[in-house]
Amino acid sequence: MGEYGAVRSQGLQETQERTGGGTGKYLLVAGIAGVIVLLDQWTKLWVDADMRLYQTIPVIDGFFSLTYVRNTGAAFSIFADFPASFRKPFFMVVTIVAVVGIGWFVRTTPREDKLTLIASGCILGGALGNAIDRLAYGSVIDFLDVFVGTWHWPAFNVADAFITIGVILILLAGFFQRPPAEQEA
Repeated sequence: MGEYGAVRSQGLQETQERTGGGTGKYLLVAGIAGVIVLLDQWTKLWVDADMRLYQTIPVIDGFFSLTYVRNTGAAFSIFADFPASFRKPFFMVVTIVAVVGIGWFVRTTPREDKLTLIASGCILGGALGNAIDRLAYGSVIDFLDVFVGTWHWPAFNVADAFITIGVILILLAGFFQRPPAEQEA
């Protein structure tokens, strides 16, 4: 095989051992993402079929309602005023970059780091759920409406909730993760 081939092979083997080169972690992330996409799309189909656009159904008075809106932008309606000819390709490129980034992140995450892998599945599922809406409708269906008095959070959906949960879990995983020197000891 030659010296270069042996060194390269050893390096690849060490990387696979360190990052958990097996398919188990990918199946975990894909499974979580798949469940989230199904839940997200099911709730959006339910809202679209059973509610009128801008209809509000109070759930907890003074705190939470179901309010059917369509968001042509990103979080907090960023880019909503941009033309559709810009928005659709832009959001698809952002989604592709996010999926590739999550794939790389999962590849470099050790299989033992379940919290980070679960978080990655949450973010991936949320990104794909909203991408499906953008492709199908040119906008995202939002319906979870939280408010207290005059303070009002912008409506969001299941995909958005899981993206947020995923980011929080990654932050927690990073905060509680032991430094490499402690892991080896």
